[in-house]
Amino acid sequence: MKTLLFTHASGLDHEMGPGHPERPDRLRAIERGLEAERFQSLARVTAPRAPLEALLRVHPQAYLSALEQAQPREGYAALDSDTVMCPKTLEAIWRAAGGAVAAVDEVMTGAADTAFVAARPPGHHAGARNPMGFCFVNNVAVAARHAQAVHGAERVAIVDFDVHHGNGTQEVFWSDGGVMFCSTHQAPFYPGTGGYNETGEHDTIVNAPLLAGSTGDAFLEALIDRILPRLRDFGPDLILVSAGFDAHERDPLGGLRLTERDFAEATKRLMDVADRKCRGRIVSLLEGGYDLEGLSRSVSAHVQALMGA
Repeated sequence: MKTLLFTHASGLDHEMGPGHPERPDRLRAIERGLEAERFQSLARVTAPRAPLEALLRVHPQAYLSALEQAQPREGYAALDSDTVMCPKTLEAIWRAAGGAVAAVDEVMTGAADTAFVAARPPGHHAGARNPMGFCFVNNVAVAARHAQAVHGAERVAIVDFDVHHGNGTQEVFWSDGGVMFCSTHQAPFYPGTGGYNETGEHDTIVNAPLLAGSTGDAFLEALIDRILPRLRDFGPDLILVSAGFDAHERDPLGGLRLTERDFAEATKRLMDVADRKCRGRIVSLLEGGYDLEGLSRSVSAHVQALMGA
């Protein structure tokens, strides 16, 4: 099985200020975790800049222009209480989205079986017209729209297991019957969305909220009982993963009690659906995860599962 790792050095240049949890050290922790000998066959790829048309399928030009205008020449510019730009943020945004697009190209054409995009900033809180929750451009939405427009994917599934609900992704695909969005997340919790009753115009939104303190058993039960049957019935041409690892028991921003073994098991379950329904095609994109040790261990377990090991 061929698995690709997409990343770019610009992700190390994007800063949101001293003490901010979404920091460059996240990528360094991931790099350290993937240096182990078992990852020597993992093909490393430099993420390209996203083509403008890929971003425009999700975000209007006025919003992208506003981001360009908001980037400071020096210091920091806060777009909301926790989403901040520095002079090098835009390049990181374009490379994170570009890695998502390129990963879809490689997997949909059969050049790779699976891919993981280790890039920042994350994206799943970004709406079509607004930044939010450390996110500027919704990378997984860009990837899904690209699969539809360029590769003719009729059905794309997105599975989000970040501790926070992917409200931006849900918003983008609320009225799109060709994209199924499934999420496990802590609730009640930021950003306040993701209830069972939020199902979308075509019943293609599937939320599985978890109470604070829930362990991996509850997480896997929600995945197996609520999400996987819906995925199998949907029959996707591609599965995208919003891979947030802040549900790890060590994470300072969440209240769930998952371990790296739970993320590995979830990945294997998703790969089983992909093998049965879409020729094994999975593209995973980094979202949250703010304890560096928990993040490193969780990404390592996730990528090892993507590699079929």
